Amino acid sequence: MRKWMSGPLGAAVVMGVAMPATALGSEVDLAYHGYVAMGRGEVNVRLTPTNLGPSIEGATVRLQWSKPLADLQQLPEGCARHDVSTVVCGTGELTANGKGQEIHLRVRLADTSADEVRLEIDSVWGDDTMDRNPGKRRQQVLVLGTGDRYAF
Repeated sequence: MRKWMSGPLGAAVVMGVAMPATALGSEVDLAYHGYVAMGRGEVNVRLTPTNLGPSIEGATVRLQWSKPLADLQQLPEGCARHDVSTVVCGTGELTANGKGQEIHLRVRLADTSADEVRLEIDSVWGDDTMDRNPGKRRQQVLVLGTGDRYAF
């Protein structure tokens, strides 16, 4: 695992590489399925990208929390801190009508006494022409600090 710190040193950003939709001949269609759980200020996320369109070299999933994250985080390879409440992760190659590799990360909230947090999950592209149905790929999950798993 790598340690990332945001602040005056700057923030690293992971950008997925995707072929233009026009080159693919049909539309990219991504979805994310998994669960999120929170306890004692730590949020555990597991998600699997699903590609319902043609094969692509990769994409970037953005995970944004409604509360600031602690300054120091241990993030898995392929993930980076984007700002005070956002982490981005590369999906890797996604085959046509297939599932990608599971992404698993744990983040710590700055306020470890928080009893709930909202997680927004979205794909990041150079432009929105890749997926003409952005409402389907954007998800929000309200997570209570009970340790229970919330599926999406």
